[in-house]
Amino acid sequence: MILLDTHIWAWLVNEDLEKLTKKQIEHIQTSNEKRLAVSVISVWEVAKKVELGKWDLSLSVDDWVNKALDWPGVTLIDFTPTIALESTRLPGDFHRDPMDQIIVATARVKNIPLVTSDSRILNYPYVETIK
Repeated sequence: MILLDTHIWAWLVNEDLEKLTKKQIEHIQTSNEKRLAVSVISVWEVAKKVELGKWDLSLSVDDWVNKALDWPGVTLIDFTPTIALESTRLPGDFHRDPMDQIIVATARVKNIPLVTSDSRILNYPYVETIK
């Protein structure tokens, strides 16, 4: 299982595959059978970005989320108390974006790699990433 950062999930569902690296595509393709994980926080983040006008989707946000959650191999990971607590106790120096903190904490608690293109996460040594 691998965890998709919100932007990776959106690129995959929107078929913006040119934005993904070859390594990311390989991991996503080989992980389909093992499952692609998405944090429930990513659902909120997509909806928030649409609400704020930062993202424009070809479908309503409701329809997009339903389509994205039905994507082959995608499983939703709940936001649990353990993940909430871990997000406030990340070791080292991590930036203050709460969504990134929760997504990184999810990968750490579930002990799965995180597929991301976010340089702030890629430079964080306390989570396994696929760039």
